Amino acid sequence: MPDFPWPAGAATGVGSLPGTDIDEAQRIVFGELPLLPHLAELPGRGPGADMIGRGAGFLVEMPVQLYAGQWQIAARPGKDLRRTADLLERDLDQLTEQGDGFTGTLKIQATGPWTLAANLDLPIGGRLLRDPGAVRDLTDSLAEGLRRHVGDVRKRVPGATVLLQLDEPSLPAVLAGHVPTESGLSAYREVDGPDAATRLRVIAESVGAPVVLHCCAPDVPMQVVRDAGLAAVSLDLSLVEDLDPLGEAIEAGLGVFAGAVPPTGTSRPDAKLIAERVSTLWRRLGFPAARLPQQVVITPACGLAGASPGYARAALTAIAEAGRRISEV
Repeated sequence: MPDFPWPAGAATGVGSLPGTDIDEAQRIVFGELPLLPHLAELPGRGPGADMIGRGAGFLVEMPVQLYAGQWQIAARPGKDLRRTADLLERDLDQLTEQGDGFTGTLKIQATGPWTLAANLDLPIGGRLLRDPGAVRDLTDSLAEGLRRHVGDVRKRVPGATVLLQLDEPSLPAVLAGHVPTESGLSAYREVDGPDAATRLRVIAESVGAPVVLHCCAPDVPMQVVRDAGLAAVSLDLSLVEDLDPLGEAIEAGLGVFAGAVPPTGTSRPDAKLIAERVSTLWRRLGFPAARLPQQVVITPACGLAGASPGYARAALTAIAEAGRRISEV
């Protein structure tokens, strides 16, 4: 079994949290998730903190802007990109402060190339996904931007081992040819698995850090994740219907970030039930119990931006306790 770049019994958040106070959010993350904290994301702050705007902010020499509420490739950097950069800088300043002296594994997140391609508009109209050459350019640009981002985080938290999560909620739709055109009357041509894996591999080989692919949509493409050479896959356990691809990926040494807590709710999540749910699935897959706390990290099923502050904090507390429980079995 390979060595995984996170401690046994770890739990972590997907990334997003409710509210607009990054100081408080980052304090909660380090307090509740000491084994695997992450850079908090607060999309409630609006454009530039949203998934697409924030992710596009990492692109190098490929500026973006907001036009009629949609992010698109721009001729030159403008106020929208400045706002995105200012928000990220504020977040990284808080990470630096809260992470002072931290020496464990630290997760950061960014939108992946296929989700950006499926959601960014070309200047002439239509999604960037329509142009394979533009997708290659975007991937190369993103790879360089994320390489710089990982390096910046390492300088700010020098004792940390950095883990990069690529958020790819659109990937299954890209592979299936289900991304609609602007008219909504048709869809962009499907992308084949090897091509999808190649673009993801470009990122993984450029950033100099282990990469996790997060997708809380159905039909997570396990073979693409494996072919891209990624360290782990992050998914919503409630959406896993066919266990065979997951089992094969685990057997091949892929780590699993198991989304075992709903992203919203009114009742306090039960750590014991969460641990039992993950352990039961592991037993069904037929793997030794000793591998579970090493190979699996417990997470919410998706980002917590839509949750109440109380539920979000309770969810993080519960997954951390569930991680401790599975490591004691």
